[in-house]
Order: sequence, then C-alpha cells, then structure tokens
Amino acid sequence: MKILVCVSKTPETTAKISFSGTDFETAGVQFIMNPYDEWYALVRALELKEAHGGSVTIINVGPASNDPIIRKGLAIGADDAVRINAEPKSALTAAKYIAEYAKTGEFDLILTGKETIDYNGSEVGGMLAELLDLPYISYANHLDVNGTTAMVSRDIEGGTEQVEVATPIVVSAAKGMAEQRIPNMRGIMMAKRKPLNVIEPGAASDHANVVSYEMPQGKTAVKMIDPENMDELVRLLHEEAKVI
Repeated sequence: MKILVCVSKTPETTAKISFSGTDFETAGVQFIMNPYDEWYALVRALELKEAHGGSVTIINVGPASNDPIIRKGLAIGADDAVRINAEPKSALTAAKYIAEYAKTGEFDLILTGKETIDYNGSEVGGMLAELLDLPYISYANHLDVNGTTAMVSRDIEGGTEQVEVATPIVVSAAKGMAEQRIPNMRGIMMAKRKPLNVIEPGAASDHANVVSYEMPQGKTAVKMIDPENMDELVRLLHEEAKVI
C-alpha cells in the first residue's frame, strides 16, 4: 500500500503573531509541523504501513526553510519525502501542486490533517480529492484498510458516521485517528539518509492575493454583576454584548 501524507509548516501554538503590511513577521517565531498532519495523518499512515506493508511518502509545498520540518516526518518513520519548491498564496494552488505530483505516484491513500492551526481553512483535502477525482472523507477519527476497501468513521452531530469506500481515497484526519509519536535517536539519525526530493512546481498560478492582515480585537475586562441585579445583567447582554 502506497500512502501519501500532506504536511505543512505552522507557527508554534504559543508563538506571538505580528504582521507588517501584507507580510507575516517570522522573526523570533518557532515553526513546527502542523499538529493535525503530524499526530493524526502521519502517525496513522505509519500504523497502516506497519500492519499491511507498503510505503509512506510525505509531501510539503514550501521553500527550503521547510526542510527541518520535513526531516522530522522522516525521523518519525516516513520512508521518503517530496518538497515542491513554491510558496503559494492560496490553498487551491497548493492542492494543484500536490495533485500534479500525486497523479504520478499511484497512491492508494492520501492523508491530510483536518486543517492547519494557522489558517484553519480545511480546504486542501477536499480540493485535492476533486482535482484527482477521488472520494473524500473529512474529519475522520478512525481508519482501517482491508485490501482495497477502507473503513472510515467520523463524528457527526448526534452520533458517528461509518463509511466503507474503495481505495484510492483522500482522507482528512481529526483527533482520535492516532496518538502522537516522538522521534527517537535512531529515527533522527536515519532521517539524514532518507531521500528528500525537491521538485519545481507545475504551471498552476495563484488566483489569490493577500490584501491585508488584521489582528483581532483584544479581550475586554470582565464585568462583575451582582447576582441579585438581574436587570443590569439583561441590559448589558442586550445593549453591550448584543446577544439578546
């Protein structure tokens, strides 16, 4: 079974974010592999490989500065990696680059995290499936494969949906799919010898352009209301919070 795992680089969850015009200020920001890609998509791919054999390839779209993040994926256990040497401005362009590569690999399973923790768009997986004309299952929390059939489950409002689908498929992974793995020293040393292939992007063009970034408004101070003064609470909820 050949598995392709899409990974992205994101700011560390506690990083202080700032912008300069239309540019994200990267100075002093620690970057990590997107947790949903790493903890759930990549680790589940490795578990399936260990159970059924095959290979796991990770793919990233980005500049050379992304290589340390990719090497971590190799240290965790991926067999090889591909970096498409581009910096797309939109999820669609990234999906087009990945799809162009995936068409040449005859992958049985393509996994992504459910979203990235910086943009929270949840777009690439669905776009990738459409471009490859493959079934797509989002927000999956369980995935098993039996031959050419995949059994996938995901939480829905009021219950759990279980899907049986023939591979190849695209799946976005959510919490519950797998447990985080920490690379050991042997994995880190082996990662240095595993292939990381850099390829140039295809002809896909960006249709998006960043106009501006805007920081969210800071949180206001908490107002304490006497529990006996319900009229004041109702007034504040109506006039200030505007929730009633």
